[in-house]
Amino acid sequence: MNKYENTVTESDKNVDTFKIASKIRDLAISHNKLFEESIPLIASENLLSPLAKEMLITDFHSRYAEGLPKERYYEGNRFVDEVELEAIELAKKLFNVDFADVRPTSGTVANLAVLKAFAKHGDKIATVSLDDGAHISTAEFGAFGVRGVNPVFMPFNRDEMNIDIDNTKKVILNEKPNIVLFGLSLFLFPPPIKELADTIKEVGAMGWYDGAHVLGLIAGGKFQDPLHEGCNVLSASTHKTFPGPQHGILLASGMEENQYKKLRSGAFPGVTSNHHLHAMASLAITLVEEIEFGKKYAEAMINNAKALGESLYNKNFKVLCPDKEFTESHTIAINVHDLGGGEICAKKLEESGIIVNKNMLPGDKSAKHPDGIRIGTPEITRLGMNKSDMNIIAEFIKRILIDGIAPSIIKKEITDFKRSHNKISYCFYEGENPYKYYRLV
Repeated sequence: MNKYENTVTESDKNVDTFKIASKIRDLAISHNKLFEESIPLIASENLLSPLAKEMLITDFHSRYAEGLPKERYYEGNRFVDEVELEAIELAKKLFNVDFADVRPTSGTVANLAVLKAFAKHGDKIATVSLDDGAHISTAEFGAFGVRGVNPVFMPFNRDEMNIDIDNTKKVILNEKPNIVLFGLSLFLFPPPIKELADTIKEVGAMGWYDGAHVLGLIAGGKFQDPLHEGCNVLSASTHKTFPGPQHGILLASGMEENQYKKLRSGAFPGVTSNHHLHAMASLAITLVEEIEFGKKYAEAMINNAKALGESLYNKNFKVLCPDKEFTESHTIAINVHDLGGGEICAKKLEESGIIVNKNMLPGDKSAKHPDGIRIGTPEITRLGMNKSDMNIIAEFIKRILIDGIAPSIIKKEITDFKRSHNKISYCFYEGENPYKYYRLV
């Protein structure tokens, strides 16, 4: 039989395909219900506002717009062009930068665009190792491997959960990397960009910041300002502390025009074709909302993370960095080795209605069986929870992981608590239940 020949049999044709489609729809509704009834504590997830979500079901979803606004390879883009130009100007205003590109379709794609623009095969890039909290983009099996660059690991102070400044200066001077990358997946504290800026300049390297996790904190002026502290380019996803769609963004300042052109070319045609116009429009809405609400939202996320860390610590959890108030971001990390490890604890919590992720801690050898769990406050803060709610959540976690309360006993309490916090905030049109998706109920 020719390999291209249709192999569908008559019995296959009798399958009720509509039932399969209905099943998929039912699974989507069940997923919505799971989160409507659970406390979401994933540090890398967030919720769209009603207005931003609406953009995802517009006709933008069905269209192509390769190239730059006003210079497209497709017709029918005059309204797309206006939206994209607005998004670019909004991003430049919000982050006080000279350059913005809203075409990357994810944070990793944004990272690949930077690598395409500024790194050659065999170049050295200074970064943090995976077990010290780096993102998988920096691994050989990630974006670094795709581009064929070589990581040079910056020494990490595991007690401080941050880059070791003095020893990193020595590494930069000895290795002379082409790029120094600041960015983490376990992002508790601002990395020391200012302290390393002169050393980076001395070896002629570029400063690059992966702000995927903390973009919303940067937008709200509550973390650090990497593009005015010594970095040249910032790449990020737009759906973590920044409460937008699953998309990406590139920001830059203080570079020459030919470098901006390289960055644009890295985005397209380098690593994207069409840039998911519905998500780009949703990003534009989120940029507007962040200009309006971002400062208060960022402050609330950090306050909630500190309060949750303190409450868990007082309940005998091994929360990292108690001497530094646990975090300066939206994230806390807990060593649960003595409670069975990150994998077991994360599963127990999910069964009970609390969703976290297992996470490597410094010194861990396995990403599948780490000692840690990572907890974040973007989504619960978006739902209006405040510092007083953090003690309630901490008590739930204690009863599950330390007291050993069975999921069947505690789950209803957690569901009732969550259902009283299902109204989205820090956006236009506050109050809609974010888990009730269009056409699904």
